Amino acid sequence: MSRDWLAGCKSEYDIIIIGSGLAGLTASNMLAKNGHSVLLLEQHGNYGGLATWFTRNGGHLFDISLHGFPIGMIKSCRKYWTQEIADSIVQLKHIRFDNPQFSLETTFDIVDFKRILKERFKVADKTVDDFFSTVRAMNFYDDQSMTARQLFEKFFPGRSDVVRLLMEPIAYANGSTLDDPAITYGIVFSNFMSKGVYTFQGGTNLLVKKMREEMRRNKVDMRSNATVEKILVDGKRACGVRVNGKNIKAKCVLSNANLKATVLKMVGPENLSKDFLEETNAVRLNNSSCQVYIGIRKGEKIDHVGDLLFTSTLPYFDSDALCSRNVTSRTFSVYYPDIRPGSDRYSIVSSTNANYADWKDLSDEEYAREKKKLIDESVAALEKYLPGVTGKIDHLEASTPLTFEHYTQHTQGASFGTKFEGLKVSMNLPNEIQGLYHAGSVGIIMSGWLGAVNYGVIVGNNVDKYVRERSAATK
Repeated sequence: MSRDWLAGCKSEYDIIIIGSGLAGLTASNMLAKNGHSVLLLEQHGNYGGLATWFTRNGGHLFDISLHGFPIGMIKSCRKYWTQEIADSIVQLKHIRFDNPQFSLETTFDIVDFKRILKERFKVADKTVDDFFSTVRAMNFYDDQSMTARQLFEKFFPGRSDVVRLLMEPIAYANGSTLDDPAITYGIVFSNFMSKGVYTFQGGTNLLVKKMREEMRRNKVDMRSNATVEKILVDGKRACGVRVNGKNIKAKCVLSNANLKATVLKMVGPENLSKDFLEETNAVRLNNSSCQVYIGIRKGEKIDHVGDLLFTSTLPYFDSDALCSRNVTSRTFSVYYPDIRPGSDRYSIVSSTNANYADWKDLSDEEYAREKKKLIDESVAALEKYLPGVTGKIDHLEASTPLTFEHYTQHTQGASFGTKFEGLKVSMNLPNEIQGLYHAGSVGIIMSGWLGAVNYGVIVGNNVDKYVRERSAATK
């Protein structure tokens, strides 16, 4: 007899949250602390969304996604999680770039980047200072007509090397392209330029464990292996969900699932106005990712070659080439033992941006061949920085856009949510269906760990206000 993952669930909650990405986890925790009854539903066996991990035989543990976020994560975790979690966030100080145009190492903060631009790239002091002032001042309400390409052309005309330095890491962080609105680049870049790149010491598995412990203390009802088939709507008001074939009521529903899946599948066109449906259908999905997980044999060691290594053989930065199945650019995230104190193990994750369309129609034979090619070429590229590493590897596997689609149920395996126009649809959802909110990876800006946490806070506050006002009105 199959296990009932909903055993013991109540028939009604104040709030149901669909999906346990960092936005869903954070909203669940803060709403429960505010006194609401909260049910968190996660279709996968692990919590964390794309901020998750997996284990393999031989003692291997791999984190999903690049392990870097801005310093603002410390403040957000201290305020909305615990001091213990905030205290475990540490800086990655060795960020390397290696490509045909330049090879350098940086602490990836504003002081060092200004120094590199002025001394290494010989950009005039005023130009550098004006550029940083411009991107630091960007916000959601700015004119969105300027593209990232136009922004760079304004400050650094003809300097493809400068564009590569400034653009490439952000493209890996949130899927930005040169033709996306400049603010989708500028806001994320400014966050990192505050004081560099940080990670969670102990690994994603420990981070999510500590988050779950905090949610238990706050009495969040957490359920994994719980797939939401439908958001229940009664008279233009969300009133619950159908999960694993069972209806559970709620005063409010917050979806941390993919935006288009939430609106078009879980809510359904029958509950939407024509204009909102058209606007949702017009939202473009962002690209997906491929990753190669490289496990180093127990007892073996590797040299320190940087924490994040942005590599490319392409002569210049190109947004389309960055996502091509014929990989020319990849980022290596290197996990040394000090990332997980008490461990003596090393692992490496090679990440590349990817297009779902390049993988979805392959035959089984073609798919297996392309995955093997991805793995072999990634190891060969790593050999340049760690000669002889092939002989130290005892586990290799790869994920593709189809893998991300399968495990996350994100439409087309979109690792970075939607393009910028998705933000408006996400924010306007409660105006279309009362009591239904969305917090996820939308508008590119909200991608990444810090953006996810903060979007969960923003939407969580709106949910808190809605539920309190509705409860007061029904008394």
